[in-house]
Amino acid sequence: MTKNGDARPMVGPWKIESTEKIYTNPWIELISHNVIQPDGSSGTYGVVNFKNLAIGILPIDAEGNVTLVGQHRFPLNRYSWELPEGGGQKDKPALDSAARELAEETGLRANSWIKLTEFDVSNSVTDERAICFLAWDLEQGTSAPEPSEELTIRKVPFKKLLEMVLSGEISDSLTIVMTLTAYTKALRGEVPAPISAHILDAHERK
Repeated sequence: MTKNGDARPMVGPWKIESTEKIYTNPWIELISHNVIQPDGSSGTYGVVNFKNLAIGILPIDAEGNVTLVGQHRFPLNRYSWELPEGGGQKDKPALDSAARELAEETGLRANSWIKLTEFDVSNSVTDERAICFLAWDLEQGTSAPEPSEELTIRKVPFKKLLEMVLSGEISDSLTIVMTLTAYTKALRGEVPAPISAHILDAHERK
């Protein structure tokens, strides 16, 4: 977008003077923009463009248990318990990617799905977008994690998942958003009744 006949592109109130691709790999690219800032001064705005969607899944079984995935996260250099998540190609249905990620990481296949939420992961420096789902009517199969993944699988009641999120034991953003969204939607009657009963059990037993 341009403004007032100026050929330089605009991003909202920022005017882009020049753009340079600093780094790229199959998953991300780092772009440096020389800009005129909203106050008229010169500046630099670095953006990490993500080539895939972030995909998250909250799988809940007939007993009200959810499946967590544990792994050591390289950027943070610490172990992290998370709901199943991964990447999905932007030109393919997000639900297909969610089903693939769930099966790869946990071996689970879900017969019923609803979309939980869609959100920007870190909108000050990246354009990464997350799409998350609630999955149930589960069948256990064989997992097939990627060679770069060393995963531990753990099942906990939804009540325990909620406690882990609220206590800060879980710090993964997709897991926090999925857990609190599922809980809130269950309170509002926006989750199918059998699954809602398992989720709200975490509230009623407090």
